[in-house]
Amino acid sequence: MKPFDFVQPTTVDEALAAWEPGAAWLGGGTNLVDLMKTGALAPTRVIDVTRLSGLDRIEHCEDGSFRLGALVRNSDLAHDGEMLANFPMVSEALLAGASGQLRNAATLAGNLMQRTRCPYFMDPLYACNRRDPGAGCDAKGGAWENAAILGHGEGCIATNPSDFCVPLSVLDAIVEVQGPDGAREIPLRDFHRLPDDESVRETALEPGELILALRLPASGRAFAGNSRYLKVRERTSYAFALVSAAAAFRMDGGRIAEARLALGSVAAKPWRVSAAEDLLSGEVPDDDLFARAAGIALQDAVPSNGNGWKIDLARRTAARALRLAATGTPERMPALPASPFGQAEAPAHA
Repeated sequence: MKPFDFVQPTTVDEALAAWEPGAAWLGGGTNLVDLMKTGALAPTRVIDVTRLSGLDRIEHCEDGSFRLGALVRNSDLAHDGEMLANFPMVSEALLAGASGQLRNAATLAGNLMQRTRCPYFMDPLYACNRRDPGAGCDAKGGAWENAAILGHGEGCIATNPSDFCVPLSVLDAIVEVQGPDGAREIPLRDFHRLPDDESVRETALEPGELILALRLPASGRAFAGNSRYLKVRERTSYAFALVSAAAAFRMDGGRIAEARLALGSVAAKPWRVSAAEDLLSGEVPDDDLFARAAGIALQDAVPSNGNGWKIDLARRTAARALRLAATGTPERMPALPASPFGQAEAPAHA
């Protein structure tokens, strides 16, 4: 690990003043520290923001929205009773991510900022445009099959690994940030960026901006009765997703009044599928409808590194997530590692 400055501000103003080009914010450290140990990242200054007051609160606002502080721990949010009642698929996604120990340390803002698990990014011996802009992309044509199938380009085929961000996209979450030019809000759908031929800039954050909170609009509570997050991975105990899907319906009688669908680990950002949502809305739910919607969700998919299998897996995962959402949110969610629901069930497979 290369030498670096280490500062511990106690106010947001002090934290913003401490930022300089080459610096990195430190929250739970579950991702940043690992990458610093391998040499994949080498910030010149680490700014520990865990002493900033007021950023570790879960606020239930009068207008029905929830405001989630940047330093709230993943496990605390997953087990919050009001979150379970109003945004159950967020809890389901958090409990599907990482291990219990990591969830106890990881923060919500850190989850938004976690870096890709592309092995060519994580190993500094390989060329990577994300780590060193203009260096090239050794992952392209490499031995890594769990690469992007949507939105990838010549410069990068990495995926976003977050479980948490997939239902956030479905729920139209808002990211509150503050930087040298003041405060602003960024829709979660626009927060993560796709690579293009000239840039692999990963988020919409400007230099020196710090995430303060996430906000879940009250409108998302209408989906609580019919929403699910489905993750497919190589082992249930601890693994990143091969693909995942968040599906939600607002039902009116026997019809779908409004549908939401997003895919995870298929692109450099959570992949919201508006065309599939339009197909589903107003219809009576059935398996044929879900299969057609899933087909639309993957109609633009293109394999990278020969991973055509992933397109079919994503299509089947999306259809199954829609079917589960239509069945209704269970009173007790499927048991997952360290789940508060604790009811043993057979593991789900797409």
